[in-house]
Amino acid sequence: MNLEQLRGFMTIAEVGHFTHAAELLHLTQPSLSRQISTLEQELGSELFHRARGNISLTAAGLALLPRARRMLSDEENIRSEMADLAGLRRGRVRLGAPPTLCVSLVAEALEQFRQSYPGVQLHIVEAGSHRLLEELNDGALDLALIVTSEHAVNEKHLHNLPLLEEELVVIDSLDRPHLPKITELDLSSLAPIAQLAFAHSYDLRASTQQAYKSAGLVPNVVVEGGEMDAVLRFVHRGLGVAVVPATVALETPGVRAVALGDPQLSRTIGLAHRKDVSLTRAASAMHQLIESTAKTLASRHEQITSLV
Repeated sequence: MNLEQLRGFMTIAEVGHFTHAAELLHLTQPSLSRQISTLEQELGSELFHRARGNISLTAAGLALLPRARRMLSDEENIRSEMADLAGLRRGRVRLGAPPTLCVSLVAEALEQFRQSYPGVQLHIVEAGSHRLLEELNDGALDLALIVTSEHAVNEKHLHNLPLLEEELVVIDSLDRPHLPKITELDLSSLAPIAQLAFAHSYDLRASTQQAYKSAGLVPNVVVEGGEMDAVLRFVHRGLGVAVVPATVALETPGVRAVALGDPQLSRTIGLAHRKDVSLTRAASAMHQLIESTAKTLASRHEQITSLV
């Protein structure tokens, strides 16, 4: 068994097709089929159900898949560590973050990281905290920013550093406002105002829905299902208001933020990585930079509190 066979197996499992997998791997389809046949012979088990136009994993294939991911991830980590010996002139960092942090904390940290380490490749996964924890467990990420107030990082093999706590605020268009010139409003006053709701996959959507439900209120949602960039653009154009973390409001032009009280809503952000896998020098440098960036953001705004 070798890594090329495992890479071929994992690619087929992901795309569900031998020919498409061969194209992605720059192999001929017969060559890839021979790799998989040899792997199956060595393991003594068939890995795929091969039906016309339909490829699916057998029980043995399902058992092998997470192990193959970890082995290939270990290979990449070794390569990255060897590259680190060149003094961070090369290497790679795989960072995961929710969309609400990609437009604020992550964007600022990446700008500084690229200036300091232009030869290090950056791979960003933008997803909800639940999926990010899964990818961290599978070895697909080096670091992940997690909304720990919504998703506890309880796994013994994961380390979580509390980074910051931030209030949720209401953003409104500067040019086409929906809110009066106030500095704070409560949830009952906000509920009837035209609002833009994020996709259900967002941790933020779940927390705001729960707050309304607990208060016995129903928000006036006029547009729902938007991704972060779209919702911010919609607010700027005056389609409605949106509840966002303070870091997002701080970095978004053309809008103003109004504090939300009664109840005051907040969330906690942590930076997680696996204890059983040593961070490469590049990942350690990113970890330190994210810490310092979080402190900087907290120093700029009273609604953001540093926890480091």
